[in-house]
Amino acid sequence: MSTYPLIFDGHNDVLSKLFSSGGLAEADRFVTGLEGAIDLTKSKVGGFGGGFFAIWVPSPMDVDAKMEEMVQPSYDLPLPDQIDAEDALPAAMSQIAILLELERLGALKVVRSVSDIRACKAQGQMAAIFHIEGAEAIDADLHSLDVFHAAGLRSLGPVWSRPNIFGHGVPFRYPSGPDTGPGLTDHGLRLVQRCNALGIMLDLSHLNEKGFWDVARYSEAPLVATHSNAHSICPHARNLTDDQLRAIAESDGMVGLNFAAAFLREDGRMLSDVPLTQVLVHLDHLIGVLGEDRVGLGSDYDGAVVPDEIIDISMLPRLRDAMENHGYGKELVKKLCQENWLRVLEKTWGS
Repeated sequence: MSTYPLIFDGHNDVLSKLFSSGGLAEADRFVTGLEGAIDLTKSKVGGFGGGFFAIWVPSPMDVDAKMEEMVQPSYDLPLPDQIDAEDALPAAMSQIAILLELERLGALKVVRSVSDIRACKAQGQMAAIFHIEGAEAIDADLHSLDVFHAAGLRSLGPVWSRPNIFGHGVPFRYPSGPDTGPGLTDHGLRLVQRCNALGIMLDLSHLNEKGFWDVARYSEAPLVATHSNAHSICPHARNLTDDQLRAIAESDGMVGLNFAAAFLREDGRMLSDVPLTQVLVHLDHLIGVLGEDRVGLGSDYDGAVVPDEIIDISMLPRLRDAMENHGYGKELVKKLCQENWLRVLEKTWGS
């Protein structure tokens, strides 16, 4: 595996997976082996160097019913109800505790700077960015944001696919554009400003189009979508239009390509029989609009149905081979796998 560049990934949901399957008591299984996409053993096989580890507060929902809807030729899942901060905080704290326990076990290191990430790479240790997906656990006064930042938070998606006090997410809807509701609230604008001041990266994945343009207008940092794809190829509400991609390029930002089947397939169906050639179709388009320095990977592992050929991180060499066989040179493959993320993080964090 040493011939492959390590992959630094824009999004995974393994903390939510551990939380839902037993919580803190399950943390040691990350070391010994999990029935899922990401664990320490698979990382060594596949050359997975780490990435953004998401804290996500689940909504009450029938996941099987949701998946059944998303294999249909068209669908429009209603947005889950808003969750108040006092209800969201316990779930968020439990997942943060799992992340810190994984660090205590030596499975990974919670990183706060690009130099931390490079040190992990040199030492052969998994690097984990403490990321929050959907800011439900953050109060209107932003006091908890400061506390989370002190604990290591370095990346935040203001919304998941439901409304909160900061803004509005896009529904799981196909076919659909991302213009599905109002923009950021006054609380959301203050959140943007405070994240800029603290050096917390803002993640635009899941944010609707009006919210996207609000962040573009008011944020002083590069625009980043950690796990989103090209709407011109797959017209799903979760994907980014070419106008959005051009705005990200103008800000010298970044997009991480999402492996979720419904956002890759042109028919928008959450079915796993997706060839790696379809992943490359999206990569080609993103590179064409954003340039070679502003595209990476944002797998959504342990949070989505992904292509059969790369069902977990042990299979990532297949994707790197596919990139090279497609004609991407070794330098471009290295940029897509890791260096572009480090570039945009350095611009955002300042170190």
